[in-house]
Amino acid sequence: MRVEVRRRERTGTAARGVALLVVLWVVVLLGVLLGAFVISARTENLTTRFLFDATRARFAAEAGLSLAVHELRRADPQARWVADGRVYEGRFEDAKLEISIIDEAGKVDINVADEATLFALLQAVGIEEPRARRLVDAILDWRDADDLVRPNGAERRDYEAAGLSWGPANMGFQTTGQLQQVLGMTWEIYERLAPHITIYTGQGQPSLGFADAPVLQTVPGVTPEIAAQLVAQRRALAPAELAGMPLMLPNGQPLVAGGGGLTYTVTSKATLPNGAWTSLVATVRPGGAPGRRAYSILGWREGTADE
Repeated sequence: MRVEVRRRERTGTAARGVALLVVLWVVVLLGVLLGAFVISARTENLTTRFLFDATRARFAAEAGLSLAVHELRRADPQARWVADGRVYEGRFEDAKLEISIIDEAGKVDINVADEATLFALLQAVGIEEPRARRLVDAILDWRDADDLVRPNGAERRDYEAAGLSWGPANMGFQTTGQLQQVLGMTWEIYERLAPHITIYTGQGQPSLGFADAPVLQTVPGVTPEIAAQLVAQRRALAPAELAGMPLMLPNGQPLVAGGGGLTYTVTSKATLPNGAWTSLVATVRPGGAPGRRAYSILGWREGTADE
């Protein structure tokens, strides 16, 4: 009888131990589930906040684009914004705007620029002479209508020999991005060239009054140091000062000579008070049908960040 009682005590103790383990496991499981729920809720909250901030910043950046077009169309030339890359600041609701405009006329048009201009621009962005000459000839072979190969150029058989499924278009570039298909062109080189080239002007020579430093270096005698100094001096001058005191190139040519074009690249960055920002770069042509957008969009890219 006494043995049987002891057995029951041991059985009861074991059962309580198992129950305690089960309870502990349930508590741990609930803790894990609760932690996962908290993490999921926090992640969703952060994602929602990011999307909300990104959307607010994006619309503010678009407002900056519309403001830039408005300022470019002012009747008073002294109040009109200058499209030479200088930065203008403004606000849209609680967002800080930083806006710069580049007149496409100040860039090198890769469809009509001559050999010397293309070569000088490639060297200005840091491409060594032999490679620059090969690229210039390949660019000219791409856009000319014949199948004759320039000394350092490339026609269809050269593309085939390189294992490429395409060849030169034998016509003008349809986009600046198409330049990446030219034999010998790399993404790194294209990335250096992209801010300084266009397809929208039809001008053999850029309008230097709106040109940035690498484009200014296509002018004989303009060194990188001189180009940087001229750009800084030009951007420090108000429109009235630009007209009254034109800067001079080493060859005596006024830096502000020549008019602007009809197409502009606008960079608009909007920053919210919490540090979230969106920037967009749009190539636009002012003017449009009544009741519609006041400009046509020819190119568009954007970026977003949440700091």
